[in-house]
Parts: sequence; C-alpha cells; structure tokens
Amino acid sequence: METASCSAAAVGNGDLGSQRDQSLVPERLQRREQERQLELERRKQRRQNQEVEEEKGDFFAATFSRERAAVEELLQSGESAERLEEAAARLQGLQKLVNDSVLFLAAYDLRQGQEALARLQATLAERRRELQPKKRFAFKTRRKDAASVTQVDAAPGAPVAEGMVAQPRSKEERGFLGSSSVCGFSNLESQVLEKRAEELHQRDVLLTELSSCTIRLFGNPNTLRLTKARNCTVLCGPVSTSVFLDACSDCVLAVACQQLRVHTTNDTRIFLQVTSRAIIEDCSGIQFAPYTWTYPGIDEDFQGSGLNRSKNHWNDVDDFNWLARDVASPNWSILPEEERSVQWD
Repeated sequence: METASCSAAAVGNGDLGSQRDQSLVPERLQRREQERQLELERRKQRRQNQEVEEEKGDFFAATFSRERAAVEELLQSGESAERLEEAAARLQGLQKLVNDSVLFLAAYDLRQGQEALARLQATLAERRRELQPKKRFAFKTRRKDAASVTQVDAAPGAPVAEGMVAQPRSKEERGFLGSSSVCGFSNLESQVLEKRAEELHQRDVLLTELSSCTIRLFGNPNTLRLTKARNCTVLCGPVSTSVFLDACSDCVLAVACQQLRVHTTNDTRIFLQVTSRAIIEDCSGIQFAPYTWTYPGIDEDFQGSGLNRSKNHWNDVDDFNWLARDVASPNWSILPEEERSVQWD
C-alpha cells in the first residue's frame, strides 16, 4: 500500500515538474525574442551610424574639393592683395572644415586634407612675398636682430650647449629648413627669444638645439617643430595644424593645435589644447594640463587658425609603446592642479 502511495506521489511530482518546465518555456522564448530584437536594433543603429559617417565623408570630400579649387584659382591669378586676402579667408574656412571633421574622417583622408592645406598655405605665403615691393640695393651695414630674422636664427659658430650632442640634421629637418616659409631659432643657450604675429602668420616654425631658453611665439603659425631642446620653456599661440616634439627633456610647452605628436622626450610638461588625441612614442615622464597661456590678440589668432576652442582633448593621449587598454600608461600623467599655476611672464 505504501509502495503504491510512493509511486503515486512520484507521478504527481513528475507532473508538477513538467508543468513548471512548460511554464518556463514562454519566459525563455520571451527572453530570446527580446535578445533578438535588441540585436536587430543594434545592427540597425550600426547601419544608420555608418550611413551618417558616409554622408559626412561625402559632404567633406565635396566641400573640400570645391573650396580647394576656388583657393587654387585665386592663388593662380593672385596679382592683387585683395585676391590673396580672399584666398586666405577661404583657406581659413578650409582649415576649420578639416578641424571639425577630425572625429569621423579616416586617417588617410585626414592626412591628405592636411597635406593639401599645407601646400596651399605655402603657395599663399609665396604669392604674398612676390607682391611685396623689392627693397632698394644699398651699401650699408645692417644689424641682425635675433627677434626679427625670418629664417631660422642660429648663433654663428656657437658651441653646442653643454650636455647636448651635435648631430647631423635629418633629411626631414634639412627639407624643413630649406623651405622659404620656415622661421625659428637654432643652437642657442640661456636666451629669451620672441617672434611676433606678423612674422609667424601661417609659417612653419622650427626650434632646434636649444638649452635653458625661453621662447615666446605670438601669433598663428602653420606648424611647430621642437627638437633637441633641454630645459626650455616654449609658449606658442594657436597652431593651425601639427606640433611635433622630438628628443627633448625637462621642457615646458604651452600650445594649441590640431594634432600633437611627441617622440623620444622625457620629463616634460605640456599645457595643451588639441582637437584630436595626442600621441606619444618612446617617452617617459610626460605631464599634461589644459592650455592657459594668453596674450593680447590671442582671440584673433584662434579665429585665424581655424581651431575649434570648444574641443579640447588635452587628457586623451595614445601611447604607442603601451598597448594594455585596461592599465594606464606609466609614461604620461595628468599634471596635478596645484602644480598648474605657472608664471608665464
């Protein structure tokens, strides 16, 4: 009798288990359907985002091509200052277009746009020089002013700063120096150096082999390159395109730019405004803080640079020597707020 009762209870429990399994089926199906719908929505969103990016890319390509052709035409027939100023204004618009498109442009398209801009800016600078009246020839001695020389200034025959090794210039530097649009300073020690806005406008600046110098660059250069510098302070107005640091140590840099790249540099503080992610490589002891340098006329220089002041990725840094995404790079850090109070003058 008891055996029959146990059998009946077992059958009853089996029926209850079957009922519970059946009651779970709709819940499983419902969850599976929800997951399927979510995946479909994610795919739809990805397609929409891709379409938006393609539309933005197409708009950029068409607009850039049209404006570049207009600038080239103005420069080719630029026999008057008015036409050159119109070309300069449209170049500023092109620069702003590139700056605003950094986040969605492919790296190749961005590089092509920047190179085209650099060529146009160099042509504009050349046309402006051609329009300048030629100075009369005269036999007289002129004193060379270090603050107003248009090419890269160097101390003739000056010894290399202590602790710095004189090295042959790279092919890239030789080409940079050979350009008529380059200005800057070279091979100097313990000096205060300046360039004014009218000297720097849309020109390439090269600072190399400097030690214990303070350099103030007022205005809107096209690019800035700082190489082989030690214990220097460099203060620069807004740079339209790129800033490069190489083989520097114990320096302070204040700069606003579209792109920053730092190579083989150590123990350097950078006060930065940048519209794209900064890049460091083979570096150590780099500290970043927001750009704080100011001077009379800086607002006009920002406007001329085409930089978007509302975009600042000063603390978004890619370290090419640190691939671990879940651990912060030991090669750079954020400068503590209590250490950001700098007397620029």
